[in-house]
Amino acid sequence: RSAGEEWLFEGPGVYIPHKGVEICKSVDAQVIRLGEALRLEAKKEFTDRMNIARVTGENWLIKKVGSYLPGAYEEVVKKEKAYVLTDKTALHLKATRSFKDDFGVERKNGEEWLITNKETESYIPNVYEHVVSKVNITTLTNRQYCVILDPVDNNGKPQLGKKKMVQGEDSFFLQPHERLENGIEDIIVLESNQGIVLRANEEFQEGKDARKPGDLWMIRGPAEIIPPIEVSVLDIRQAICLDKHEGIYVRDTRLGNIRSVIGETYLLTEHEELWEKDLPPNVENLLFSSSAAESISAPPLQSFGLRNANIQKRAKTSYEAFSDQQMNSTQQGPVSRDRTKVVTFRVPHNSAVQIYDFKDKSARVVFGPELVMLGPDEHFTLLSLSGGKPKRPNVIKSLILMLGPDFCTDIVTVETADHARLSLQLSYNWRFKIEHREDDKKIFSVPDFVGDACKAIASRVRGLVASVQFDDFHKNSARIIRSSVFGLDDSGKVRDHFMFKQNNLLITNIDIQSVEPVDQRTREALQKSVQLAIEITTKSQEATARHEAERLEQEAKGRLERQMIDDESSAEQSRIRLLELKASSAAVESTGQAKAEAQSASERSKIEGEAAVEQAHLKSEAKKIESESELQRVIAARKEEIDYISRKNDLEITREQSLADIETDSYDQMLKAIGTDTLTAIAMAGPELEVRLLQSLGLKSTLITDGNTPLNLFNTAHGLIGRALGAKTTLPEED
Repeated sequence: RSAGEEWLFEGPGVYIPHKGVEICKSVDAQVIRLGEALRLEAKKEFTDRMNIARVTGENWLIKKVGSYLPGAYEEVVKKEKAYVLTDKTALHLKATRSFKDDFGVERKNGEEWLITNKETESYIPNVYEHVVSKVNITTLTNRQYCVILDPVDNNGKPQLGKKKMVQGEDSFFLQPHERLENGIEDIIVLESNQGIVLRANEEFQEGKDARKPGDLWMIRGPAEIIPPIEVSVLDIRQAICLDKHEGIYVRDTRLGNIRSVIGETYLLTEHEELWEKDLPPNVENLLFSSSAAESISAPPLQSFGLRNANIQKRAKTSYEAFSDQQMNSTQQGPVSRDRTKVVTFRVPHNSAVQIYDFKDKSARVVFGPELVMLGPDEHFTLLSLSGGKPKRPNVIKSLILMLGPDFCTDIVTVETADHARLSLQLSYNWRFKIEHREDDKKIFSVPDFVGDACKAIASRVRGLVASVQFDDFHKNSARIIRSSVFGLDDSGKVRDHFMFKQNNLLITNIDIQSVEPVDQRTREALQKSVQLAIEITTKSQEATARHEAERLEQEAKGRLERQMIDDESSAEQSRIRLLELKASSAAVESTGQAKAEAQSASERSKIEGEAAVEQAHLKSEAKKIESESELQRVIAARKEEIDYISRKNDLEITREQSLADIETDSYDQMLKAIGTDTLTAIAMAGPELEVRLLQSLGLKSTLITDGNTPLNLFNTAHGLIGRALGAKTTLPEED
């Protein structure tokens, strides 16, 4: 041995260290079970038990089942566990250096491969194999398929950039570097009202059709489709069912033409798409507000012959009501719509809508009640009308033109000939006069017919009132205003209407709702005269009412006295009837109370008995459930305990058997090492030594006793003497 050398003394045996030897440590054998391997590392260069040269830092595995005693230059790194491979799992491995694996296959550094249960049921990775992951099996039913990207060929080499389709029923493991394009996909089932749009990504032959890259085509149902790997699925289209009052906008992607399809079930072709029609925001709000339908369909407020000023102040025109509803709906937020559907609008009764086609540069007027459906290039004509009191422009936005009869209210400030400024609140009844079809577009010729009509009427009223004194105007205000607007005929009578020829707007009546002086002193003088007239009228009415009240009071007193007498007689009769009823009710009450108490007692006893029976039944059920659950728990516990003891006993038997085998092998090796001759010599050494000692003393016979056991000396001596005599007789013969 050289200085610094290390070696291992293996038992069984007795080792007495030399003075130049140091015991480093005691090494125990490692037990390698089934499904385990011992990973060792070389501490320096040496040759192991299998005569394989190892270099410093090299790792290797010992997979032989049994006990293994590591050498002096072998260090135990850890125990490796085997991976169990089933039909549904595989092991993804990667080589950390070039080597030959357990199956005799040369592996290059960085190479990746799979180990399945076809090669082995369990596998312990080599020291140069890195477990990347466990791979689960990919299973396809007969209604599924998948596309594998970068598939591996028969030699295990990945074909980068290629695709491979796998159809069910099938089960397979994804090889390293393989991945699914879109996962597991179901077969596309098309109904009779469906179609699928496909696009070729590369040139290929499909039956008799040669497909080129970029080609588009559609397959209509019913059918089952598995798209080839050379195509892409752009869209699965559903046929759109349309009522006769519904439609969609369709655009041809090749030509750009846009058309509307109405009242049929339509399936878009591969070169068609839905087109979204945009509308101006204000038209959008008017057309699709939540309350527009109610406000439009509401009947217009009529004011013919209306004279009550309070009622007139509360009344609103149909346009004003529509404006209020529009503001409320706008505050609630915009209403979304499907822009691909044909825009429809229900024109209410007694109204009209103008639609302009920007492609044909023509307009059409639709009278209600009617359903309007806009074409791709058609838009509504938006009306911007004056509103408020006095009238302000651009207050009311509307798509419809009400044909009337309706009314509008305006406040006009006039000045009389004696410079009295008055504020008049006038209400005009109007309607449109339509007699011929040529008048359809004429009614839309004036954008703000309300503002224009109010301005024209106010101008006429101011002109005539300026030439009249205040007293005359106060007495004949209605006739003066009507004559200023309607004019006088040849006989001097006031006409019954006034027409605006630009748009055939007809003013049929004017109502003066209020007349208020603008000047404060004029207002006070007018109020005093009105109050005086009211006082005179009030006093006369009070005197008449007082006389009438006195007469009515006398008549009421007489009727009251007669009524009191009748009431007293009726009261006496009612009192007699009451006493009779009390007597009968007392009798009924006494008998009814006893009967009710008896019935209640019996019902209570019955309920208590039923409750007790039900409670006992429930308690027995609960006890039964508790007993059964406890019995099941005890059975399960005993079963688990028996299983545990059985497994423990099996392990203990296995352990004892292994120890007995090891002990037997140890004795066999020891016996073989010592030899049978040596054992025989060791066994005979003691008796032979004793015989030689006795022979050296010269003793012929020896008796050794402990002194406690009695001996028959006579017989003993007789035997000794006999033996001595026999010996003496034989000695001479020996000599």
